Amino acid sequence: MDRSGIPTVHINAFTSIAQSVGANRIVFGGDFTAPTGNPDLPLEREKAYRRKIIDKALEVLQVEIESPAVFTVDESKEG
Repeated sequence: MDRSGIPTVHINAFTSIAQSVGANRIVFGGDFTAPTGNPDLPLEREKAYRRKIIDKALEVLQVEIESPAVFTVDESKEG
């Protein structure tokens, strides 16, 4: 879709796999079983963390990129 001019974001816990399949904008997500969250967190913190991941993905959609890039929400993954 990116090649057609429609920006896309791939939220993934395995950024190397996302890069190998040709994703251009990659957001490093939570975990393999929950790439858009962290179910180990208390419910309210988990909801806030999910929102941060989705907000980051929406922000990344607006970024012009020259080559594949990985974006993170935060280093600690809110764990």
